[in-house]
Amino acid sequence: MFALLDLVQKKERSMSARESLKSLVFVFGMLYAGNVSAQSPTAQVGATPERGSVTLTQLSASFESLAARISPSVVQILTRGFGQVQGAGPGTVTSQEGTGSGVILDSEGYIITNAHVVAGAQKIEVLIAHKPARTQSESEGLELSEEFVPAQVIGVDTDTDLAVIKIGRRGLPGLKLGDSSQLRQGELVMACGSPLGLENTVSTGVVGSVARQLRAGDPMFYIQTDAPINPGNSGGPLVNVRGEVVGINTLILSQSGGSEGLGFAIPSNTVANVFGQIRNNGHVHRGYIGVVLTRITRTLAAGLKLPREHGMILEDVTPDGPAARAGAKVGDIVLAVDGRPMADARRLEALIRQHGVGESVTFDVLRGDEKESYDVQVAERPDDPFRFAHSATKETNLIPQLGILALDLDDKLLDAVGPLRKPAGAIVAAKVLDSAVPDDGFVTGDLICALNGEPFQNITELRDLLNKLRSGAPVVVQIQRLNRLMFIAFELP
Repeated sequence: MFALLDLVQKKERSMSARESLKSLVFVFGMLYAGNVSAQSPTAQVGATPERGSVTLTQLSASFESLAARISPSVVQILTRGFGQVQGAGPGTVTSQEGTGSGVILDSEGYIITNAHVVAGAQKIEVLIAHKPARTQSESEGLELSEEFVPAQVIGVDTDTDLAVIKIGRRGLPGLKLGDSSQLRQGELVMACGSPLGLENTVSTGVVGSVARQLRAGDPMFYIQTDAPINPGNSGGPLVNVRGEVVGINTLILSQSGGSEGLGFAIPSNTVANVFGQIRNNGHVHRGYIGVVLTRITRTLAAGLKLPREHGMILEDVTPDGPAARAGAKVGDIVLAVDGRPMADARRLEALIRQHGVGESVTFDVLRGDEKESYDVQVAERPDDPFRFAHSATKETNLIPQLGILALDLDDKLLDAVGPLRKPAGAIVAAKVLDSAVPDDGFVTGDLICALNGEPFQNITELRDLLNKLRSGAPVVVQIQRLNRLMFIAFELP
C-alpha cells in the first residue's frame, strides 16, 4: 500500500490537484475492488500477481495501447469561411477561422465531425497522421508523420450537430462505431481530439449519464462524461475500452470556459444513422411516425378510467400517418418502444432519430386490459433548410446588395423545399452581416421569385438585375417562405 501511495505521490508532482485527486480516488477504488495489485514494482519482479489482479503497470500499458490504436484515426480540422454570429439573429454569418476535431469512420476517407465545426466553411483542411512509407517491421516504433489534406463537405445535419466530410485518401485507419445503448453509468471512456488546437490529445474519465437531456423540450439526449473536454475537442470521438466510438464529443457545460467535468457526446447510435444517410444521400431524411405522447397523471387516469396512474399514453395519432396505419389508437398506454420504457415524449423523439426512413419501431401498448404490439414504419418529414448553407461560398454565391449567400434552385433543391407558388430562381442559404436589408428580411430557406417584378432563372441573372440599379434605388424582392408569398422592400445604400 505504501509503495503504491509513493508511486501516486511522485506522479502528483506533474499533475494538477484535481487530477491528482481523481487518480487517488481511482486507485483506491480499484484497490478496494481487489482489481489492482498494491505490490511495488520491485516486489513484482519474479512474483506472480494474484489471479484476477491488475498491476498499475498493466493498467497504464492498456491505456497506452488504446491511445496508440485510436490516435491515427483522429484528425484535426482547420476551417476558413463564414460562421454563425452569436446574438445577430438566425442564419446570420460572418467571415472567420476555426479549428475542431473529427474521426475517420471509413478507410475511403469519410470523416464524422460536428456541424458547428464546419459551419460556413469555404476552405477545410484536415491534419492526418500516418506512418512513413516503409515495411511494417521498419516502421515499428517510428513516430507518425503529419500531413494537411483538403476536405470537402458531403453533408450536414444541424438537428444533431453532425457533419460528414471527405478527404482524397484511401486505406485510412477507420474506427468502428459501438452500440451506445449498451453503455453503462461508470463505464471507463477516453475522449480524443484537439482541445485548444493541441492536436492528438487524449483524456480519460467515466460515463456520468447514458441519456442526459440538457434542456426541457430538447429531443436530443447526450452521453455525459467527466473525461476532460475543452474547445477544439468538438467532433472528436469518445471511445470505450475496446476502442469503439460510442459518441462524438460536442459540448461542455462550464462557468469558466474550460472543462469542469461536464462534457457531452452525441450517442454512436445516432451517429451511425446520420453518417450512413449523409454518406449515401448527402443529407438526412428526418423521420416521424405521427404520434403525440403525454404523461399519465392521477387525474387523467381517474377521468379516463385507466388501469394505471403512471407512464405515457398516446394523446394523438395523425390520421393516415405511419402509426395510424400500423394500428395505433388514441388512448393506447405505451409500455415500451423497441423494448425500452418511455419516461417522457422526448425519449421517443430521440429513439426515432436513431432510425432511418423505412425502418420500423415496435410499440408494446396496453389497450384496455389487453396487451398489444405493432410495428410502425418510420416515414420522412420535410428536411431542415439550414443544410443548404454548407453548399455556398463567398466567391460563387454572395449577393452583396441583398446581404445573402444564395444557391441556384435546381431539381435537387426543389425536391427538398416542396411545391412552388410561382417560379423561383434562387434559395437563400445564409445571411451575412452589414447588409442594407432589414434584420427581419431574409431567412435561410427563402425562395427568391422576382426582383422589382422581374423574374430570373439563376443567381447570375439576379446579379445582372441588381447591377442595373443605382445607389438609392428601391428594391422589392418577392419571396416564398414555406407556402406564403411575401415582399421584402428596401433602398440600396
